[in-house]
Amino acid sequence: MPFSYAIVVAVVVSLLVMQINQRVASPLLSIADRWLRWIIFSFGGAFLCIDFELIDRPFWVLVALFFIIWFLAETLLNWLRIHALSVSPLPLFPKFIVNDGGDEWPIQPRLLRVREWLRTEGFKQIQALKAEVGGGIYLRVSIYQNADATIRVQVTFIPQASGAITVCYALTSLTSDGARYITDNLYVPFAGFYPEHWFVERAPWRRSLASLLARHRARLTRAGATLEPFTDEPLTDINSSQQELDRVNTALGFLHTPPEREDLGKITHEGRYRVWKEIWMLNYLGRALRYE
Repeated sequence: MPFSYAIVVAVVVSLLVMQINQRVASPLLSIADRWLRWIIFSFGGAFLCIDFELIDRPFWVLVALFFIIWFLAETLLNWLRIHALSVSPLPLFPKFIVNDGGDEWPIQPRLLRVREWLRTEGFKQIQALKAEVGGGIYLRVSIYQNADATIRVQVTFIPQASGAITVCYALTSLTSDGARYITDNLYVPFAGFYPEHWFVERAPWRRSLASLLARHRARLTRAGATLEPFTDEPLTDINSSQQELDRVNTALGFLHTPPEREDLGKITHEGRYRVWKEIWMLNYLGRALRYE
């Protein structure tokens, strides 16, 4: 098959993946599509330069050149986005409120199956929350808890520009020595610091709640943790956690102090570098920075 046909096929595949992902909003399909577009840009740009005799260089040198151009262009865009987030009024750790509108769980078959699975496994919904992240867009969260209140499952619905909804999970347990164990599959970059008594493992590749729950329980067993039941309601617990994250990240230099934020933005230069690095790791490797 001629090389030009291979490029056309790759473009068609990329468009199909993009169309499918607009409906299912899968982070894994997003990773595959990003790599595919990067490859198409690198090989397609090199092919056009050779075919139209624009640059007299070997084909693989041109592929490497366009590969680097893509990297630099996306790096610039990511830095601009990070800067915009830093100076915007959007909160990095938004305050949650009770969601009593009855719209906490989207009516989609794939998401309703998750709710039924939680009920089958003995988890009961205890609260629905939401937080405005800007422009009237809300982050909706549904909190479930097992019978002995030792594991909380935070189901977060993240709206996409296409109208699709991505679902992410965070499982949390408290221990008798004051530690907090968190296992989640969030793909949104955080890149900040956690309190010393928090033990966080982020696994964006684990899209199955059953697999994530098994991993969470395995971590607790490996640590020999003695679990303590939750006593605070989710709203109090999550807002207290947001405040603690803000305090810790300000103390450790990820965020500017409140008086400096109006002039310098919320995120320090060191913090912006960490966010930039995690964006690349999540977008192309599906991995977050290690927090343990």
